[in-house]
Amino acid sequence: MQGVLTGFAVIAVVIGVGYVIGRRGYLGDQGREVLTKLAFHVASPALLFTTLARTDLSVIFSSRLLVTALSTAAAAGVFGAVGVIRGWGVGRTTIGALCSSYVNSGNLGIPIAVYVLGDASLVAPVLLFQLVGITPIALTILDLSGGGEKGPLWHRLLTPLRNPIAVGSLAGVAVSATGLRIPAPVLDPLTLIGGMSVPAVLLAFGISLCGSTMPGRGPDRHPVLLSVALKSVGQPAVAWALAVGVFGLRGAQLLDVVVTSALPAAQNLFTYASSYRVGERLARDSILLSTVISVPVLVVVAALLG
Repeated sequence: MQGVLTGFAVIAVVIGVGYVIGRRGYLGDQGREVLTKLAFHVASPALLFTTLARTDLSVIFSSRLLVTALSTAAAAGVFGAVGVIRGWGVGRTTIGALCSSYVNSGNLGIPIAVYVLGDASLVAPVLLFQLVGITPIALTILDLSGGGEKGPLWHRLLTPLRNPIAVGSLAGVAVSATGLRIPAPVLDPLTLIGGMSVPAVLLAFGISLCGSTMPGRGPDRHPVLLSVALKSVGQPAVAWALAVGVFGLRGAQLLDVVVTSALPAAQNLFTYASSYRVGERLARDSILLSTVISVPVLVVVAALLG
C-alpha cells in the first residue's frame, strides 16, 4: 500500500506546486505553454531515449505484455467506436481513446512497481509498448487529422519520423537493439535534460487547473466520463479476464498485469493534447479523475490479488 500512496502523493504535490505557480502568475501568461513545449520537444524525447537505450528489449516478449496490449486495444476500441458514432471528431476521439487506455507507466508506474510489485523492471514492457507502438500511431493520427496542407503520401507516411517524441523513442530502441554504448559525455547531458520531463508535465498540468471548472462537466462531460470509466474499471477488468481465462496467469504475474492496467491515464497525454490543440479539457479532466479514482482501485486490487 505504501507504494501506491507514495506515488500519488508525489504527483499531487508537484501538481499542487504548479497550481500555486499558476495562481500567483510566477511564470506569466505563457508559462504553461512554455513548459508544455519544453516537455514535448526537448525533455520528453531525451527521457525516452535514455530510458529505452538502457532497456533489455527481451522483456517485450511475454504473455503479460500481450494481456496489456489486448486490454489496451479493447478500452481504446470502445471509446473510438463511441466517438465515431457520436461524431466527436478524429482528434478529440484519438485523445479520448488514449485517456481510456494509455497508463501512467513512468512517474507513477515505476514507484508502484517497486513498492507494490517488488521489481521496477516489470513496468518496462508496458513502457516500451506504449512508447514504440501506441505513441507513434496516435501522434501520426493527430498530425494527419490537423488542418493545413497534407502533402504527398510519402511525406505523410514519414510523419512519425518528424515527431520529437517518436524520434526519441525509436532512437532509444535502436541503440538498445544494437548494443551500442553511448559515451558518458553524450548520455549524461541527455539524462539531465530528460529529468525535466516529468516535473514540466506535472507543473503544466497544475497550472492548467487554475480557473477551471469541476472536471466531468461542460461539453466534454460524456467523453470524459466514458474515458474515465474505461480507464479505471474497464481496462483492468478486461486485463483480469484475459490473464485468468485465456493465459492462465496466477499469483504475482496476475497482480502485475492488473495493477499495471489499473494505473490512471498518463499526464503526458495532456502534453499531446496541448501540443496539437485538440481535446485539452478532455485530457485534463480525464487524467485528473482517473488519477483520483485509481487510488481506491489500486488499493482494492492489491488487497485482493496481493
